[in-house]
This record gives sequence, structure tokens and C-alpha cells, in this order.
Amino acid sequence: MVSMKSVSTASRRAAAPAAIASPPFSAAAFLAWAGGQGAIVRYRPGDAIFSDGDPCQHVLYIWSGGVAVSARSRVGKEAVVAVLGTGDFFGEGCLAGQPLRNRSAVAIKASAVVPVERRAMAQLLHHQHGLSDHFITHVLTRNIRMAEDLVDQFFGAAEQRLARTLLRMTHYGEADAPAWVVPSIPAANLAEMAGTTTARATVCLERFNKQRFIEYCDDGRLKINRSLLTVILRD
Repeated sequence: MVSMKSVSTASRRAAAPAAIASPPFSAAAFLAWAGGQGAIVRYRPGDAIFSDGDPCQHVLYIWSGGVAVSARSRVGKEAVVAVLGTGDFFGEGCLAGQPLRNRSAVAIKASAVVPVERRAMAQLLHHQHGLSDHFITHVLTRNIRMAEDLVDQFFGAAEQRLARTLLRMTHYGEADAPAWVVPSIPAANLAEMAGTTTARATVCLERFNKQRFIEYCDDGRLKINRSLLTVILRD
């Protein structure tokens, strides 16, 4: 004899909708949805992608290259708040109704960027759960890193901040990261990213070079050795 409890449980199971599998995020699929190769906007090193005060209408995806995002204080002092690379999103403030940019973004090397209009991006996030999960994880992770950098600005040594900046530029934490080589970049720019002075950054770079944490390539690029990790792990 089958109990009413068993029947009720079976009925609920039969009535429960099956979980809908969502494909994982795919950069190629995202580019195809955004318009394919024709949607890519290319920038040279030093080109402004957007500036503080520009209309905030697009979310941007870095197909390749690197971007420095900076903020300017009311007294005109500017500081780099994030260094982003291939696979990163930025400019997502438009999704929250932000009318104007409150940051500036500049290509730090040859870059290919895919802009997606705010409404189109919101619609895509609503329907593509794989993209939505990836996007939320990315934004949260980036915000955590920015908070860590802010703490470093107050409490970290200049060497640790500079080492962290160099390592972030290589995407060392990613399993599929490219070779640990960063483009040629002036010490003044690195100093700005690390929140220190140009003189201090130059001294730190010379020390890293002597300790073989970094090596200068013939074309001016910097090769970053894994041993540089020991600098940011110091107490």
C-alpha cells in the first residue's frame, strides 16, 4: 500500500521544474554576439579609451591587451586604481544608471576592446546565465583586489606595492596566463600605479634586478621571475 505522504512527495518531485543547464562563458561566443570582429575597437599604447566626464553608455571587454583605469580627486590629483588585461570587463557603471564616467581608462599596450551598449549588455546578462555568473565573479574579484590595493596604499611598503603591480600586469594568478613578461613602461607610470614616487620606483626596480626578481629584455620589456612573489609574501 502506497502512503499519501509518498504520493505527495512524488508529485512534488514530478512538478518541480528541471534545472536548466547554462553554457559556461565563452569569449568567442561573446564576441560573436557583440558583432564579431567588426565590433572590436583597437587602441595604441597611450590612447584614451574613455575619460572622466564622458557619457557612460557602454560596458567594455578587453579582447586583448592591457588597460589602466585611473581616478582624479577634486584637487586634480590622479591615481591608477586598476590595471586590467585580456578577459577583463570594465566600465560597468552604466548598468547601475551612472550617466557620466567617473574614471579614465588608457591603453597601456596595443589593445583590442569590445564595447557593448548598456541595454544590450543588460539583456545579455539576463538571458545568458553563464555570462552573468562570469561577469559577477569578475566584478567582485576586481573590487576585492582594489580594496587590497587601497590597504597597501596606507600600510604596504613601496617594494610590495610595486611587486604586486608588476605581478598583476602578468596575470600571474591565471592558469592560462601568458609568459611573465610585461611591456616596456616608464618608471614614472609604474610609480603612479603602485602609489609611490618615481625615484622610489626606480630604486626598487634596480634592487629587483640585482636580486634577479626581474630581468630587462633587449627590447625594453621586463621579464618577471616567480621569485618576485617572495616580496609580497614578506611580513
